[in-house]
Amino acid sequence: MLDVLIIGGGVSGVSCALVLGSAYKKSFVSDKKIGIITHQKTSSLQEALFNNAYGIPPGTLGADLLDTSLENLSQLYPHVEQIAGEKVMRIEGTSPNIIVVTNKNSYPTKSIVIAVGYSNTFAIDGLMQFVGPHPKAITEKQRIFLVNNDHKVAEGIYVAGTLAGWRSQLSIAAGSGAAVATDILTLWNNGIDSQSHDSIKKI
Repeated sequence: MLDVLIIGGGVSGVSCALVLGSAYKKSFVSDKKIGIITHQKTSSLQEALFNNAYGIPPGTLGADLLDTSLENLSQLYPHVEQIAGEKVMRIEGTSPNIIVVTNKNSYPTKSIVIAVGYSNTFAIDGLMQFVGPHPKAITEKQRIFLVNNDHKVAEGIYVAGTLAGWRSQLSIAAGSGAAVATDILTLWNNGIDSQSHDSIKKI
């Protein structure tokens, strides 16, 4: 049983995983099991070139960023289970007994973070009742989002990135994923506001 399973290996999903993974030294996180399904074939980063993203060297290719971000996650926080080569087909049950069914396996988890793109090809059974027209995208593109309140779709179900209703900008997507992570950390800390920071003073 995972405590949280992140669905999506793009910007918002990996950002969420990095923040959650970095909090492992906190007493309320040390026993938590975190997973991420890194399916990303349709990520908009595949053809992206970054010159205007804070903290990222100009000329960085999105395809390279996808690879290096997952490598960094693996090296820094190996306790975050990365699940590659699987696509989520449906969600069953309700929190804290959710089952995420992929094309190859099924994973029991207490909560999920949906961090895939906002294409209208979105087709995860068990979540379709939350789909609505994207509030910040050009109507003709027929983008969608999961109706949510500050990233929370339903009990134990969170959404991040463009699928949460945000515009397609790397910095926004990364911040959205990090915001969800801090909400989950706060939940794990019995409602006490929580973040995860590293500091040179702690070295």
